[in-house]
Amino acid sequence: MAARKESAATTTAPATPATTTTANTLDSPVKQIQIEGLVVLKIIKHYQEEGQGSEVVQGVLLGLVVEDRLEITNCFPFPQHTEDDADFDEVQYQMEMMRSLRHVNIDHLHVGWYQSTYYGSFVSRALLDSQFSYQHAIEESVVLIYDPIKTAQGSLCLKAYRLTPKLMEICKEKDFTPEGLKKANIGFEHMFEEVPIIIKNSHLINVLMWELEEKSTVADKHELLNLSSSNHLEKSLQMLMDRVDDMSQDIVKYNTYSRNLSKQQQQKHQYVQRRQQENAQRQSRGEPPLPEEDLSKMFKPPQPPPRMDTLLIAGQINTYCQNVKEFTSQNLGKLFMAEALQGHNS
Repeated sequence: MAARKESAATTTAPATPATTTTANTLDSPVKQIQIEGLVVLKIIKHYQEEGQGSEVVQGVLLGLVVEDRLEITNCFPFPQHTEDDADFDEVQYQMEMMRSLRHVNIDHLHVGWYQSTYYGSFVSRALLDSQFSYQHAIEESVVLIYDPIKTAQGSLCLKAYRLTPKLMEICKEKDFTPEGLKKANIGFEHMFEEVPIIIKNSHLINVLMWELEEKSTVADKHELLNLSSSNHLEKSLQMLMDRVDDMSQDIVKYNTYSRNLSKQQQQKHQYVQRRQQENAQRQSRGEPPLPEEDLSKMFKPPQPPPRMDTLLIAGQINTYCQNVKEFTSQNLGKLFMAEALQGHNS
C-alpha cells in the first residue's frame, strides 16, 4: 500500500490480502453484488475525510458469499501513512482489524477492496496487479471503484469490477509479449468485467430517507438541472487527450520494433543465402563446407515492447469515452428540460 496519497495515474496497489477461509469456495463467478447502505456511506465518508482532489483512498471490503451473490456488509479504510513509516505492517493491520470485528460478531471475511478514482482514472497496472493478487487468493473478490466527481454531480457512481478469466490466465503465465496476447486473443474490452450492484437498506433506513426527501427544499431538487458543466467536460477531454498521446507513443515504439525485426530477418536471410553460395563454391572446388554457426547468437532478436501497458491505456481511453458520452447525454437531457421549463414559464 505504501503511501495512500497518490495521484490518479500512479495509484499504489494494496498489499496482498490477508488469508481468510473464503478462498476457493465459489464454483461459479460472482453474478451480483449486494452492498449495505452503511458500506456506501463509509466509503463516501472516507474520501471526504482523507481524499482531496486527485488523492486516492483505499480500503478493505468484508462480507460473505451466498450462492452466486456477493454480499458486502462492512468495510474499513487503509490508514494513511508515509514511506517513513517503515515499521507499519499492512497485513498485520488487516488481520487485527478482522480479528476485532470477529470479536464483536461482525462479518469479517475478506471479499475484496475499494478505491476512489479521479475523473474515472482507475485503469492502471497497479490496479491490475492488485486485483490479480486478490482474485488469485480469494476467488470471489471484487474491486469497488467510487467516483466522487460524478457523485457530486447528483448521482452515485459506484461500480464493481473483476478480472476476466482470459486476463487471469495471462497474468498467471506472465506472458505480456505481442505474440502471447495475440495467442490468447485478448483485447482491452476483455480485461475487466463489470458486476451489477444492488444497494440494500433496512426498512427503517428507507423510512428515514423518505422523510428526509419530504423535508428537502425545492431549491435543492433543482440543483440537478444545473447546466454549468464545462469544467468537468473540459477536464475529462484533457485527460482523454493525454492518454491518446501515450497511446501514440506506444504505437511508435511498436512500429520501431516491427521495423527492426523485419530488418534483422532480412539480414539473417541474406546471410544464410551467402553462406549457401560459399559452401556450394567450396564443394565444387572439393573443399569442406564452412562450419555451421549459431544464428540465434549472431542475430539476437530485438526486445519486444510490453503490450499490457498499451492494453491498459486503450481500456482507460474507452472509460474516458464512456464517461464523456454519459455526461453529454445527461446534459442534453437537461437542456431539453430547461428549454421546456422556460417555455412553460413564459
